[in-house]
Amino acid sequence: MKTVFSTKLVHPRDKFDFWHSVARKDIVDHDSRPANRLSFEAQIDTGLFGSFELVHFRNSSMRVSHTMRHITHARSDHLLVCRQISGSISLEQDTREIVFETGDVTFLDPLRPYDGRFSECSETLVLKVPRRELEARIGKIRNFTTRLIKPIRAEDDLMSSLLAKLPSLVGKMNPISEEMVGNHALDLVAASLAMTIDGPQPRVSSGKALVLLNIRSAIEARLSDPTLDAQTAADAAGVSVRYANSILADHDTSIMRLIQARRLARCRSALEDSNQSHRRVSEIAYDWGFFDMTHFARRFKKAYGILPSECQALAKQARGGGE
Repeated sequence: MKTVFSTKLVHPRDKFDFWHSVARKDIVDHDSRPANRLSFEAQIDTGLFGSFELVHFRNSSMRVSHTMRHITHARSDHLLVCRQISGSISLEQDTREIVFETGDVTFLDPLRPYDGRFSECSETLVLKVPRRELEARIGKIRNFTTRLIKPIRAEDDLMSSLLAKLPSLVGKMNPISEEMVGNHALDLVAASLAMTIDGPQPRVSSGKALVLLNIRSAIEARLSDPTLDAQTAADAAGVSVRYANSILADHDTSIMRLIQARRLARCRSALEDSNQSHRRVSEIAYDWGFFDMTHFARRFKKAYGILPSECQALAKQARGGGE
């Protein structure tokens, strides 16, 4: 994690204004008002982990407001998965209001207004997750915002603990491991959200969210199996192929297209991994279930715009070409 801002070296009269300008850029655009400008303290650390950005920030007591004016000028489409490290925040979005305390997890949609009130010495971890990544797991997210997930159930405690651990892992894992951990973290978030919404009686949408999660998990666990097909994945998820594909169709994919997309992603990670730079392209492709090299090269180029061999060569060049 890299510190992008700290009030420690800023004159007291400028601390809040400097912090606000950085927070609007690195977290989300908003208006805010501190409880005390002259005593305001804050720090922002950022880092990349898999497909999402981590933002870890500490701040003094303040109020924030994210309005339609800010949404109109939004330049990215991310969802904000929030884990409170210390202190508390009162959050309101979509007519729901929660008090967000140490260990709790919730998420906000920056394409809709929200308000927040931060306690003194508040410390928060935010995962800026591509909208498509979370919606691929739980479907449309309007009913999931500002749902309070407390680390009481074993599943929720595991999810909360893993999120808290992520900042210490930034830059310390190889790309494949990082991608796997990132996917598992989002899977756990999705499972907790699906189990939390509307208490013990989940709606149909929550049931579909769990099916999506089961399908994805079944595919991820078997990607290296050359016999993996639609029937095997559906059986492992406990649903029929037809039902699985009907749910995946809402996300413009199918079981076989999802299997291919995940295998291509694993191949790309391996081709860019310095620890695997000695391996032949064909060897990597075989390990992830591709047996026709012409078909593999064609699919890879369609997905990423370059051939597998070019991807490996560019990765070596970026590392200095000394391998």
